[in-house]
Amino acid sequence: MRDPENIRALEQLDVDWMGFIFWTESPRFVSMIHSRAGIIPDYNPLPGEHVKGTVKISDKRPKRVGVFVDDMPQNIVTRVYNFDLDIVQLHGQESPTMIDNLKRTLIPDIRPGVKIMKAISVASKEDLLRCKDYEGVVDYFLFDTKCESVGGGGKKFQWDILEAYDGKTPFLLSGGIGPDDVEAVKAFKHPQCIGIDINSRFELEPGLKDVNAINHFIQQICEN
Repeated sequence: MRDPENIRALEQLDVDWMGFIFWTESPRFVSMIHSRAGIIPDYNPLPGEHVKGTVKISDKRPKRVGVFVDDMPQNIVTRVYNFDLDIVQLHGQESPTMIDNLKRTLIPDIRPGVKIMKAISVASKEDLLRCKDYEGVVDYFLFDTKCESVGGGGKKFQWDILEAYDGKTPFLLSGGIGPDDVEAVKAFKHPQCIGIDINSRFELEPGLKDVNAINHFIQQICEN
């Protein structure tokens, strides 16, 4: 997310978390000019404020997730502070030691209560073995599709692989989830799955989400 009107429109939906990508090679890269002094809303709109005269603004604030790929800890700390991040998502080869040091730096002085999410690329059951190194270190996993690039590239993996995951850390299901996946998402069951991650297949262009499509998708997911 980068566009303030797009962000505020999505805030009105039943969205729990919202992602901001700080990897410079991503077409959705958020630079420091987008921080509190820039275009990212401060989540304190005036009463009665509207987006394009149609969407009424409330004080609803999804948790902010900052996405990083093998970044330097000091860069992560700076962005946690400047963007008021609630969750740090690590999408590279970050080690448990690095994550532990990052948490010690952020908690409690800079961002009390900040959570850490580690992305795990999945193509087979063997890939889930990586999770054991991070048990007790991170707060969440994000299971994404294994591919040559960073992230799932809009592609799915075989979700039944996750039946082999027996860890205690809750996770998000990710990887190419789109508008046509309503029934598959509703059918997916795992005791540690707490939500799904959507991105490229709900975009009008990189960083600009289709609010109507997401709203329709959420309504369908919530139907009995």
